[in-house]
Amino acid sequence: MHYAAIVDGAEHQVEIIEVAANRFQVVIDGRTLEVDAQAVGETTLSLLHGSEAYNIESEKLADGSENLLVRGHIVRSEVLDLRRLRLRQAQASAAGPEGPVTITSPMPGKVVAVLVAEEQQVEQGQGLLVIEAMKMENELRSPRAGTVRKLVAKEGAAVEGGAVLCVVE
Repeated sequence: MHYAAIVDGAEHQVEIIEVAANRFQVVIDGRTLEVDAQAVGETTLSLLHGSEAYNIESEKLADGSENLLVRGHIVRSEVLDLRRLRLRQAQASAAGPEGPVTITSPMPGKVVAVLVAEEQQVEQGQGLLVIEAMKMENELRSPRAGTVRKLVAKEGAAVEGGAVLCVVE
């Protein structure tokens, strides 16, 4: 599986391949590690890398990220699968400093719900519509407060990646 790991604000590309029970090949930004991993509780992971053994304690935060306690240091992290990473990038690129914001489909899919109407006032973070892609539903949210000036998306419609869905001004 491929992931993007955001650790203390820096993004890293991660691939995890299970090679045997509790044994993984982990590729981080092109560097390959062989790791034995075993959950020893709901919030603790025991790792063995080479001759080093240590535990990682995790604490989930309200924003979806986690604080990890690794060898006495607290590290803030967030792991995103590629679908969630693309969704976040699409929403971030839509949010310019001023003027209209065009909301586009981050990937090909189907519009399963339209949550707003044209000329409706919306708050930052409010759901605008829901796209189903790869059997997962993705809610696209408004990157800022404003008014829905144009609504192109129609419930049940198939959309291509990059297709304009609505405009918030």
